[in-house]
Amino acid sequence: MSDNETKKAASSWLNVAVDYGPLVVFLGVYRWSAPDKVSATGELGAIINGTGAFMVAAVIALLVSKWRLGKVSPMLWFSTALIVGFGSLTIFFGDPTFVQIKPTIIYASFGAVLLAGYVAGRAMLKILLEAAFEGLSDDGWLKLSRNWGVFFLVLAGLNEVLRAQMDFEGWLWAKLWVFLPLTFLFTFSQIPMLLKHGLSFEDRDEPLKDEPPTGG
Repeated sequence: MSDNETKKAASSWLNVAVDYGPLVVFLGVYRWSAPDKVSATGELGAIINGTGAFMVAAVIALLVSKWRLGKVSPMLWFSTALIVGFGSLTIFFGDPTFVQIKPTIIYASFGAVLLAGYVAGRAMLKILLEAAFEGLSDDGWLKLSRNWGVFFLVLAGLNEVLRAQMDFEGWLWAKLWVFLPLTFLFTFSQIPMLLKHGLSFEDRDEPLKDEPPTGG
């Protein structure tokens, strides 16, 4: 593997770590703080501890993105701001609902903006990601924006279903073991379309490195 390929692979994994690392921290601190015996007070304490750690980890991930990747996309800024904002509401009111509906709001907002841009003929994904895929045509960017817009709305609906049907810990695990694989599969599924619209074969891994954040 060449040095350039090694750097691209490292950048792709770093992007995943920035996106899902805070969620792993959330889950870890929650599990570590969870009471051995069923206790509403102990459960709430674990949720608050996990939420606080989640907020700190999200800010650190944003700083790491700036340091290692050289940029912080508008999408990551928005996602981090909502993590901190809704996390603060969960801690202040002692209500996990705020941190659970946050992903729905993030996904629905991204989906609405991307689809509105598509209707207007603007590839908003390119603007929000601050990414440039070598050779990809404007039509390719527009279709990618549309597809991600639909995918985000699907994630918003899925989060609401899981939130309603599962307990808090189950919902947390689902965020990791359902949303992460779905995002990978969706991203990979877009590569043939992108190659068809001008993305060079050598840069086929670029969409993985610059995929939108879904770990919030």
